[in-house]
Amino acid sequence: MKITNEIEYKKAFEAIDSFIAEGFEGNAEKEKQFLEVALAIEAYEDAIPIMPLQIPTPQTLSDMLSLKMFQLKLKQKDLATLLDITPTRLSEVMTGKRKVNMDLAKRLYQKLAIDPAFILEHA
Repeated sequence: MKITNEIEYKKAFEAIDSFIAEGFEGNAEKEKQFLEVALAIEAYEDAIPIMPLQIPTPQTLSDMLSLKMFQLKLKQKDLATLLDITPTRLSEVMTGKRKVNMDLAKRLYQKLAIDPAFILEHA
């Protein structure tokens, strides 16, 4: 038995449910059919490609900082502490009210591993 589409896949699960409902223990033929259907389901599921999670590339410095906070499981005030700046200053940088100076750019590179070219391009 080979499952080739979603409709056959659903029918195979219905067959499994009916085998379980009817009971097949002690009946060698039904056990063989049950195993055949179960293996076909497994083969079909194994053939389905798993799509990797696509995380969009940050387009702004604020997006990059948000991504780093998510990756490091930090709150904004924790990120400010890590960067040795005040939470207010970090907030201003993230909203675009304040520009990144050279000192902060170095910290973003050293402590968060943000590419210097990205910092210069988006600061």
